[in-house]
Amino acid sequence: MQTKWLFGIGIVIAAISSIYFIIKLNLDYAVLSMVALFSLTNGARAKSFHAKGMVRESKWMLWMSLFFGAAFLVLFVVSFVAS
Repeated sequence: MQTKWLFGIGIVIAAISSIYFIIKLNLDYAVLSMVALFSLTNGARAKSFHAKGMVRESKWMLWMSLFFGAAFLVLFVVSFVAS
């Protein structure tokens, strides 16, 4: 139950921050927060699919979550090196 809350809070924070950065027209940080949002939502889906017994779908979502997590790290490093 606690991991559900942590995923939910992270998803809400990432969604609000992406909307905030879109409104402020800071698209670098908007993309960064959207990639974090994709990573968190795919991680939550992987966990729920695994709990329902859908192992193949859970693996797919896990790899998508890891891909977006790696993309987040790359974008994070690039955004701070460039500025």
